[in-house]
Amino acid sequence: MRVLQIAPPWFPVPPTGYGGIEWLVSSLADGLTALGHDVTLVANGDSETSAELVSVFDGSTPQRLGDVWMDAAHAVTAYLHANDVDVVHDHTGVIGPAIAAAGGLRTPVVNTLHGPWTDGNTLLYRAISRRVALTSISHDQAARAPEGVRVAAVVHNGIELDAYPVGRQREDFLLFVGRASPEKGPEVAIEVARRVGLPLVMAMKVNEPDEHRYLAEVVQPAMERVDVHVELRTDVGHEQKADLMMRARAVLVPIGWDEPFGLVMAESAACGAPVIAFRRGAAPELVLDGISGRLVPPGDVDAMTAAVADIDRIDPLDCRAWAEGRFSARRMVRRYLRVYEELMPARRRDMFPSASLPPAAMSATNGHRNGHGNGHRDAAHDEATTSRLIRITTSPDAT
Repeated sequence: MRVLQIAPPWFPVPPTGYGGIEWLVSSLADGLTALGHDVTLVANGDSETSAELVSVFDGSTPQRLGDVWMDAAHAVTAYLHANDVDVVHDHTGVIGPAIAAAGGLRTPVVNTLHGPWTDGNTLLYRAISRRVALTSISHDQAARAPEGVRVAAVVHNGIELDAYPVGRQREDFLLFVGRASPEKGPEVAIEVARRVGLPLVMAMKVNEPDEHRYLAEVVQPAMERVDVHVELRTDVGHEQKADLMMRARAVLVPIGWDEPFGLVMAESAACGAPVIAFRRGAAPELVLDGISGRLVPPGDVDAMTAAVADIDRIDPLDCRAWAEGRFSARRMVRRYLRVYEELMPARRRDMFPSASLPPAAMSATNGHRNGHGNGHRDAAHDEATTSRLIRITTSPDAT
């Protein structure tokens, strides 16, 4: 199959620092290539990939994040290749999907919504969702799809598990990983650390003006008010992040919004680190309460504080097994392949039969209704390869 993957232009694929979407696109492009598919990746010129790389811009350009001219040049370059492939998978947000819907392409286009629903993107997706196959990254995100927007499939994000070594020995510090923003709640993490009397390491993205402002106006004053040690790190690469997750007693996820996925929760589980998260958005799909961490009521700082006291009951190997069963890059690749196949004419599906995939794979577009608005279910146990994994993933489905 010939597949065109389109990443945002701002950061390399994979990223050298912050960049959740770029990690996912990297895993997807390289995973498809490893399976023998012919993949073209349109991305930042500093990207490293086993696919064929096409780029307009070199170097990470976070200061130009959202620049409409840069976005447009990148999108146009990508869609000039669209009729040379069997399927296009666009991970960008506005201009690319608009071109796909209006350009009269012969090639089917998949667009993954990596962020929340907004008034702006609702207008766009209502206009294009019958022409572009929109995929969601969680059942919660799909269930929140506005009226008139069709979601074709739900595919959970996946990570390269080999890049996340699991740690068995926990150290006595808490960890926060995320942006300096009210949605991520770093000041709540500081308050929890103060209440339990544990040091806190904050691996925080502070790039954009709003993030610098939130750091100065909210986070730093909160740090100054507490008598526990709070270490702020603002330039954390992947290896350093994984090392912190391997060692942390727990990873705090005090989200103040209905987060559509939350990659940190999957990464933490892969490293054996239990997560303590507010039960909002997709968190119940990312954390198996009592097995890979604890879910507490939204905004309940008392409950999050209390959860730290018994978090040592969580077995790091159970966390790892949960990540292996639900959030592997291999699983994500397999499910997107099913989405691509569903969009291809029957004559092309005959050339790429589903029998070439593992028989346990369930089509992401053929799930049954489970209480979420778009009726797609993610089988919890389709990669149960060990007794520990079978025990965890055949528990009641967290989704």
